[in-house]
Amino acid sequence: MTENTTDMNPSTVAARGGWSADFTTRTSSPPVYMTTAFDIESLEQLDAVTGGHEKGYIYTRDGNPNHEAFANDVAMLEGAESGVVTASGMGALTAVLMAMLKSGDHVVAARVLYGRTGQLLNHLASSFGIKVSYFDIDDPDALRACLTSGTRLCIVESISNPLLEVADLPAIVGALAGIPLLVDSTFATPCLLRPIDHGATLVWHSVSKYLNGHGDVMAGIVVGPSNLVRKIRAMSSLYGVNANPFESWLASRGLRTLPLRMQRVCETALDVARFLRSFPQVARVAYPGLDDHPHFERAARLLPHGCGGMLAFDLRGGRSAVDSLFRSLAHTIPFSPTLADARTTVSYPSGTSHKFMSADERLACGIGDGLVRLSIGLEAPTDLKRELGTAISRMKHVE
Repeated sequence: MTENTTDMNPSTVAARGGWSADFTTRTSSPPVYMTTAFDIESLEQLDAVTGGHEKGYIYTRDGNPNHEAFANDVAMLEGAESGVVTASGMGALTAVLMAMLKSGDHVVAARVLYGRTGQLLNHLASSFGIKVSYFDIDDPDALRACLTSGTRLCIVESISNPLLEVADLPAIVGALAGIPLLVDSTFATPCLLRPIDHGATLVWHSVSKYLNGHGDVMAGIVVGPSNLVRKIRAMSSLYGVNANPFESWLASRGLRTLPLRMQRVCETALDVARFLRSFPQVARVAYPGLDDHPHFERAARLLPHGCGGMLAFDLRGGRSAVDSLFRSLAHTIPFSPTLADARTTVSYPSGTSHKFMSADERLACGIGDGLVRLSIGLEAPTDLKRELGTAISRMKHVE
């Protein structure tokens, strides 16, 4: 407020308060723009801002400096032109699908996906007339056979959830022959793989995971060519799946340590994966950095800086064995239905991320009742191995 407030009623002073005088020194840390809207000085300025002739914002659902700062940073890391941040990873996918598809269009998607991704695609198929086909990422010919004149989009994960399959992005792009490819690269992050470098059109992340990395943000992001991102941003606003400023600010803060965190979890995950193979209670360990993983050579080619902090392992004894393990780990490595926190956590795909699939559908994707997903955090590897080893050794004998 610049006017003299001496003669104003206290209610007016209170209602218009909260402002400090303008200053010229720059903040050392980016500020949070916790505002619903931005004040406009004139209709001329309104026209200039909405027309793109003057830098400014109107309404936070349509844009906010914290949204823009985070989206620009992720776009730069991914080698993309621009990006848009949303309320969740699923919000990002929703905005993409609404921007790119209409009833009657066809989508092809990897057979193994995050369960909610498949659930959303099946919902669009049953309720809105979107046609969906699924293919094995190891079979480019099967992908080609799925394509039709109405195919508008292909969706894959760079590293799949939960079995850590590595998509051969160059081969998939070649098979698509120009059809846009959307890659969920949540598990890889741009520190390990940049899908756009391999021909992908759009890259999508659950920001709640590695990009933020501290288990306290719910957000998503998609980056790609500016002309397409502009349409996706419009759908984000229209459908109300935009992010809020504070979570965008938190995500930006987390992003500053992303390379350090990814280096650490890659090293620890490989160490722990090798350690878990030594237990008779463990039927298999899925980690692309292990030489017995079916995509080991592909991972070495596409993920030269590491295979990430996620791994999965099957326990002999199924659900009861998983329950026994989780109870033993409850006070050290907790069961949490998310991933990529600073702390290590375990999860149960059959009961969380993929519970919306039938048992037969899960088995077809290699997800059995004994599968455990392990999200490696920033703890010392020696402590994690001791805690896991003790808990596994305490499990009841299983055949």
